[in-house]
Amino acid sequence: MSQADRHRHLGPRPRTNAQPREDVTEPKALLDELDSVIGDVERDSVQRAARWHALSKDVDFRSCSYNLARYLVLRQHDLRPLQRGLTMLGLSSLGRSEGHVLPALKATRASLAAILGQDHRERPTPEAFFTGERCLARRSRQLFGEPNRHRQTALMVTCPSEAADDPAFLLGLAERKVEALRINCAHDGRRKWSRMIEHARAAELQTGHRMRIFMDLAGPKIRTGKILGKPGKLSIGDRFRILRPGAEVADEKGGSALPSVECTLEEPVLASRVGDHVFSDDGKLGCVVEEINANGLIVLVEQGPEGGARLKPEKGLNFPDADLGIAALTDKDRKDLHFIARHADGVQYSFVQSADDVRQLTDLLAQLRDDWENLALVLKIETIRAIDNLPEIIAQAASRQPTAIMIARGDLAVEIGFARMAEMQEEILWLAEAAHIPVIWATQVLENLVKKGRPSRGEMTDAAMSARAECVMLNKGPHLLEAIEVLDTLLHRMGQHQHKKTAQLRALESW
Repeated sequence: MSQADRHRHLGPRPRTNAQPREDVTEPKALLDELDSVIGDVERDSVQRAARWHALSKDVDFRSCSYNLARYLVLRQHDLRPLQRGLTMLGLSSLGRSEGHVLPALKATRASLAAILGQDHRERPTPEAFFTGERCLARRSRQLFGEPNRHRQTALMVTCPSEAADDPAFLLGLAERKVEALRINCAHDGRRKWSRMIEHARAAELQTGHRMRIFMDLAGPKIRTGKILGKPGKLSIGDRFRILRPGAEVADEKGGSALPSVECTLEEPVLASRVGDHVFSDDGKLGCVVEEINANGLIVLVEQGPEGGARLKPEKGLNFPDADLGIAALTDKDRKDLHFIARHADGVQYSFVQSADDVRQLTDLLAQLRDDWENLALVLKIETIRAIDNLPEIIAQAASRQPTAIMIARGDLAVEIGFARMAEMQEEILWLAEAAHIPVIWATQVLENLVKKGRPSRGEMTDAAMSARAECVMLNKGPHLLEAIEVLDTLLHRMGQHQHKKTAQLRALESW
């Protein structure tokens, strides 16, 4: 099974140590089962936790790394039968154990022991139980500042190009208590970036509200280049070519000319194999590689919109099955880091896929700033390989500097399949909470409201769910300020009902 197929598989992933599926209901049997799980967690997490501990210059993250290692071991078990039995006794807490794995397990064990009339003095202290929650809150403050008294979830806003010449735009954001600004280094340039930052700092002085500046590295852009010929719309069953940069059309398949499009980078074309998947334009066209030649690939369209879709330049290409071998940092990124190190509060790392990618970035930052460990690092998770390596990526980053995860839902949905996006979004939230690092919920939040002035019902529900993250990012659009006010109210109301996975049980007022 290919990497992409594995991530598109919608059922539970098989585990060699999966628990039996029969319900466990007797307190003594539950205690035995729980003791077995605790033993596995304590034993199997030691090696990984010790390796991460050795990485860390951040004393706080050392305890966080142990909790993350324990969570990974815990979630290799199928806990459903145990969970059902605990629920019957009013003891279920394992489903909310992300931030405090061992204390949650031992608290549950102490309660079971009390039911059985056994010694239950090993119950964790409140200090031990809530240490992870406090650590996550502290790390969120490091990145986004003190929480808004009206809502706990921070807001991040992407600056449009026009913000460089519109001080009122940045003032409007400061007046609405936006915590963070995102400047996309794929657009504009240093002069405009400087003006955006100047306007932001002036707005801070005028309002007394601090806004953090995060600058987003462009990263390698795998996109369509020039279109050769004038292809019509492509539908399911059609074929087209994806060419290496500068390649010329040579052979034809079936004796007829095929539409052709250049790929802006040659590595994905060279790394592809027959049977690999390729997606174009945010997944609008889903294709499979049928043939490889010296010029590039011939792909078959397997999925697409009714009525077909045209090939266009400057549209994203995704090669989820290929081991691309592309460096996460481009020459442009390396140059932009000189500006970012001097002017920004944090850097957003596009296309990060491994712990080694993190090391390359931090090595560069160390050359540019003596206090580089104070610069926040946002890890944009947008590929299958980043998902596979996420625990190691987190440990490498958070062991040295304030770190957050951005769930880049646009590219990630194309990579893993739209059907799995909601599930993976949840898993990333859980993993980050286990590591006690904040999450930024990004891509298409209130998109219709921001761009058209009217939200869809589905996106309002999506925005409500974003309250479980520590920060929500809004993109640019003509109705952005209105969207901020709507989201501000929504996050305030949802924050009264739920914190992370835990219901707050505020009194209901509708009936």
